[in-house]
Amino acid sequence: MTRPKHFVLAAGGTGGHMVPAAALATELAKRGHRVALVSDARGVRFPGLFEDVQTHVIPAGRFSGGPIGWARAARQMMQGRAMATQLYRTFKPAAVIGFGGYPAFPALSAAFGAGIKTAVHEQNAVLGRVNRLVARRVDAIATSYPDTQRLKPRYAAKAHMVGNPVRESVLALRTKPYPLLDEESIFRILVTGGSQGASILSKVVPEGLSMLPVAFRRRLQVTHQARIEDIDAARAKYASLDIAADLATYLPDLPEQLGWAHLVIARAGASTISELTAAGRPAILVPLPTATDDHQTANARAITQAGGARTIAQADFTPTELAKQMQKLGLDPEALQNAAGRARACGSPDAATDLADLVESLDAPRAPQMVGLARPKEAFA
Repeated sequence: MTRPKHFVLAAGGTGGHMVPAAALATELAKRGHRVALVSDARGVRFPGLFEDVQTHVIPAGRFSGGPIGWARAARQMMQGRAMATQLYRTFKPAAVIGFGGYPAFPALSAAFGAGIKTAVHEQNAVLGRVNRLVARRVDAIATSYPDTQRLKPRYAAKAHMVGNPVRESVLALRTKPYPLLDEESIFRILVTGGSQGASILSKVVPEGLSMLPVAFRRRLQVTHQARIEDIDAARAKYASLDIAADLATYLPDLPEQLGWAHLVIARAGASTISELTAAGRPAILVPLPTATDDHQTANARAITQAGGARTIAQADFTPTELAKQMQKLGLDPEALQNAAGRARACGSPDAATDLADLVESLDAPRAPQMVGLARPKEAFA
């Protein structure tokens, strides 16, 4: 049995960073370890995650806004580093693991200075900005895709493909069958733009569904996560079409909704892709075009090539195009079920345990080096 250790997880406050960090925290706690979270104000208040974990808010500025903004960010980073260093003196972590986002940088920087083992986890198919900054100094890099873009070849030896951990409630869907669907049954659609919502989905999806034949439209049951500024207009549009729709700015029961969904219309954030592939649900994906390094398009590539999703660039995501795709899918339940299986085949169900194994190994005692006897002089000739 592994002796209990302390670990610090450092992550930015978005769902893409927080969800895999929480999944790792759960797995480490199961193994008897103690975990602390370092994040920003959003992260420590993220609903449903890290409720029983020691949390710490540290400042971490964004390097933007010209020389004045850069100076402010540098000052905040130094303050965050000092606070993390103080935490390590009392908490004494065996390792610090970063999940991307600006709060991870001062936490990892403090660990470098204290001689603490470090690792980063990359959720996306493109190595993120903070993870690129620290890649040279960390002891291990955990990736979610076999081919992670912007990961330099010289770091390949310390890169480990583990996948992107998801919540246990999502992983449990993997053992359940795809919901029964025929040409007469209710057709359930889940629309989600990730933890921050997506205005384009609220504008296009109701309009696109309005173009479907009346008989198909009457079968629809929509659960739609929308931004607060979009929700009233989207709700009114669904009501005018007599489409049964539940709308909310946040879906605390997302795993349950995902379990019932026949089709998901979503952004292509890392957590969304990992949840789709864990549960095995087909999707229409609309990558965020302004995502750094266009990483959402890269995230969607594997599941799309496997036949588990259809990707539509935002510029092409019109009500007409959505209606066309929906009619094809709605008329072929067997193809949808096949797509669900293909999505499931892209999943990494052991991601949390594999990442925990990697994290535990960071502090494992090294095998003793065998000191060889001096060779005879003629052997050097």
